Amino acid sequence: MKLTFDKGTIQIRGDVQVPNSTWDERSKTFRAMALYYRDALDFLKRSGFNFKDDVLNLLPCPDLKSRVVLRDYQKQALDAWVSSGYRGVIVLPTGSGKTVLGIKAISLLNMPTLVVAPTLDLVDQWRTRLKEEFDTEVGVLGGGEREIRALTVTTYDSAYIHAERLGNRFGLVIFDEVHHLPAAGYRNIAEMFASPYRMGLTATFEREDGLHAELNRLVGGKVFEKRVKELSGTHLSPFRLEKIAVELTDEEKEEYVRNQRVFSNYLARINLTIRSPADFQKLVMRSGRDPGARRALLARNKARDIAYNSVSKMDTLSTILKNHRDGKIFIFTEHNKLVHQISKQFLIPAITYRTTTRERSEILDRFKSGVYRAVVTSKVLDEGIDVPDADVGIILSGTGSKRAFVQRLGRILRKKEGKEAVLYEIVSAETSEVGTARRRKQKLKQ
Repeated sequence: MKLTFDKGTIQIRGDVQVPNSTWDERSKTFRAMALYYRDALDFLKRSGFNFKDDVLNLLPCPDLKSRVVLRDYQKQALDAWVSSGYRGVIVLPTGSGKTVLGIKAISLLNMPTLVVAPTLDLVDQWRTRLKEEFDTEVGVLGGGEREIRALTVTTYDSAYIHAERLGNRFGLVIFDEVHHLPAAGYRNIAEMFASPYRMGLTATFEREDGLHAELNRLVGGKVFEKRVKELSGTHLSPFRLEKIAVELTDEEKEEYVRNQRVFSNYLARINLTIRSPADFQKLVMRSGRDPGARRALLARNKARDIAYNSVSKMDTLSTILKNHRDGKIFIFTEHNKLVHQISKQFLIPAITYRTTTRERSEILDRFKSGVYRAVVTSKVLDEGIDVPDADVGIILSGTGSKRAFVQRLGRILRKKEGKEAVLYEIVSAETSEVGTARRRKQKLKQ
C-alpha cells in the first residue's frame, strides 16, 4: 500500500479502504480528503498493514525555538491542546495572548507552520511577531505577496486558493479567528490540508448559524476557554459597561412606530415569529414573490435606520467625546452611512470596507501614535487591530451578536497600568435597539 498527496486529497493505492475514503474510478485508487490523513495513518497502523507514506513533503525548516513565557491560563490552554492530540480550538478574550499560544505551539512541535488569519492587518501582526520570536524570515501569502517559507502567514482567501498546492507542506496549521473557518469555501482549507496538527484560536467560538459544530471535524473541538470576566482586572484591564438610552424626537418616534407597525402586522398576518437568522431568512426569501413581505422588510429597515441615526445619539456622542478628551476612542456602528455622518460632523477619521489598505494603515498608525484620538468604523475593525492604550469604546448601533460585542469590547481591554476601560452603548429608547442590547449582554454572561 502507498499513500500520496494529490491536489488536496490523499490517494490510497492498495486493496484496503480506509475510513472516510471512496473509490475513484478515474485513478483506480481509494481517495480521501487530506483532512483525514491522520485518521488514515492511525487506522492502518492499528490494523497492522504494511504501507508507504509519501503524503507530507514538509518545507525545509530551521530550528524554531522560542523563550516566550506563558501565563498560568495560557499554560493550561496549551496543555489541554497537547492532551487532545495537538488539535483543537482555544477560546480566549481579545488581548489575552492568543498569539503567544500559537508561538509556543510552533516552538513545541518545531516544524513548518502555516498561520491563517482573516485580515491583512492580522497577517502583518503575525509576521512581525513570528520574525521577532524565531529570528527568521517569515513568508507571506496574500496582499500581493507570494513567498512561501517554513513559517508562513496567509489570509483565508489566499489559503483557499493555494490549498491544493500547499496542503502537504506544513505539519502545523494555526487558524486565527477560527470562527471564520466553517464558512462555505473556507472550510475547504482545512479539508485540503493534510497537516496532522491543528490549532484554532478565537475569542468567540459560537456562530449565529450554528456552523461552529463543524470545527470539531475541521480542527478539533473546543479544548479550553476563558471568558472576559475571568481575566478582567488581572490579565485584562478592568472595565465597565454603560448603556445610555436616548429619546427619539417626536417626528422620529412617529415615523418609527408607523414603519414598525407595518413590519409587525405582516408577521402577525403570516404567523411568523423571528427567533433566529433562519427565521429572518424565510422572510427575505418570501419577499421575492410576495409584495407584502417586501414592504414589511423595507419598513423594518426604515425603522432600524431611524433608531440607529437618531439626532439625540449625535448629541450624546458629542458629550462622551468631551468627557474623554484624553482617551483613545473607538466608535462602532452597524452601517457605513452613520460612519460617514459621524466622520463629517466630528472630524474623526473613518474606516470602512471601502477604505484602501494604505489609507487604513495610515489612520491606524496615527491613532496608535496619538495623532488621532478617535476612529469611527463599521465592522472592519472588529478583528485585527492591536492598540494597548485604547480605553473607550462607543457602540452607536449593532446587532445582537455576542461575537461582535465581545470583539468590540476586546479592542479596549488590553492591559495597561492604571487603565480602566469603558464601553458605551447608545440606544434609542422604546425601539428594538433596547432588546438588541439586552441580548448582547445576556449572551456575554453565558
